[in-house]
Amino acid sequence: MDKAQQKDLQKETVSRKDRLSRKDQILQALAHMLESNPGERITTARLAQEVGVSEAALYRHFPSKAKMFEGLIGFIEDSLFSRVSRIINEEEHALVACQRILTLLLIFCEKNPGLTRILTGDALNGETDRLRTRIVQLFERLETQIRQILRDAEIKDGLRTQMTHTATANMLLALAEGRINQFVRSRFRRKPSENWDDQWKAISQGVFRN
Repeated sequence: MDKAQQKDLQKETVSRKDRLSRKDQILQALAHMLESNPGERITTARLAQEVGVSEAALYRHFPSKAKMFEGLIGFIEDSLFSRVSRIINEEEHALVACQRILTLLLIFCEKNPGLTRILTGDALNGETDRLRTRIVQLFERLETQIRQILRDAEIKDGLRTQMTHTATANMLLALAEGRINQFVRSRFRRKPSENWDDQWKAISQGVFRN
């Protein structure tokens, strides 16, 4: 490779890094606007102003606003499920594993209010249905993970739940989802982790049969 080719390659590498950096900036700006403007719909014009670029520049990185939301949903999925897998591998006690997974969800939402609006669907009003479908699938995946933990606990340790595994997993996740919705409805004032330990202690006592 001659010097001219090396320079061209370096320019291409720098340009690729700039594009990746700009894409991250756009997603971070969108998440920030979702947090700082609760209840409002974000337009590409306002987003472009926040990032400091033209709308045309936005569309060079993302062909549509839906793709921007998909980028944030992908971040949510990666953040949650990488840690869920770690919890499942580390924790032997089923009830503790369920608690850690639900606490992970609540703390993630508490630290990322803008992304929480996506999880509740509040930020997706007027957006394409495929975004809502993806959020539905995310929560279904979480519920499946909890249900599998409970099922494995019965097979390995003889622990039996008061209700079916499906009903129990649904109840536990619904508890967390309720707290997340309260967080968004209160405009992020009512923290998901507030009184969570006491509530978990109370409800978990009725999960397994004596």
